[in-house]
Amino acid sequence: MAEKLVLAGPASEELGKSVAQSLGLGTLDAEFKVFPDGESKFTLDARVSGKSIFLIQSTHPPVDQHLFQLLLAAHRLSQDGAKVTAVVPYLAYARQDKEFLPGEGVTLGVVAHLARSVGVRRLVTVDIHSAEGLSLFSFPTYSVSAIPNLVEYAKSQMRLDDPVVIAPDMGGSKRTEAFAQLYGAKFLQLTKTRDRSSGDVRVKEDKLDVEGKQVLIVDDIISTGGTVRAAAEAVLKGGAKGVSVVGVHGLFVGSATQTLEKAGLRHVVCTNTVPGKFNKVDVSEAISAHLKTLDE
Repeated sequence: MAEKLVLAGPASEELGKSVAQSLGLGTLDAEFKVFPDGESKFTLDARVSGKSIFLIQSTHPPVDQHLFQLLLAAHRLSQDGAKVTAVVPYLAYARQDKEFLPGEGVTLGVVAHLARSVGVRRLVTVDIHSAEGLSLFSFPTYSVSAIPNLVEYAKSQMRLDDPVVIAPDMGGSKRTEAFAQLYGAKFLQLTKTRDRSSGDVRVKEDKLDVEGKQVLIVDDIISTGGTVRAAAEAVLKGGAKGVSVVGVHGLFVGSATQTLEKAGLRHVVCTNTVPGKFNKVDVSEAISAHLKTLDE
């Protein structure tokens, strides 16, 4: 049986250490360096021929830098004879898994092609934006669910009184409905429209049964905060007495923190697929549980 080791990239150092500890595996020594002009360099200080390596690296902002670091490390490891499983807790470009407007590139397909070209044999992520995106990969790819972890945290720490769980749009409705079922709460779905050119978000406010209720918005990615803000405004206009949000991947780019503060949210909670002050729910055990099931 091949020796298994963990290499934690700079985007997921703490999460990588937690996964290694959970699996009882050693870690690899390697150097990731970024030069003043933005170029990246990777140096491996270990022999890995015949070994199975879990390369753990999220691709949150700066997205392209973290993605390229992942590719550099995977290429070096595979060149040196290692079997590489890329563990990418937050998988960037997953929202561009099809051609939404004429002439657009299907960027997730490019990521899948690059990963294969550098020797990645398997890829594990957490709550990919759409399961359809998995079909773009030509090697085994799996999306771990963080929903049970988020439900556990919401029940034990947020202590909401009989909340209504809301999906801010149709795209995340299955994930949010699963959350509601595990929580034992009522589920509602909002209707969201997004201008594909400007990115502006609108949420319809018709017939929301939230009068006097605590509302818990559940989403997979919180980026600029625009979707959450629009959803929060809609339910507050509908008479909700309090609004909280949980998300899997908390990017919080630009002025997202200020946007959410203005939305009047009681709680903002995400997982540690991306480091940050709101990312309080640990997914290392969920990732480790899946990695334990993998054959050589």
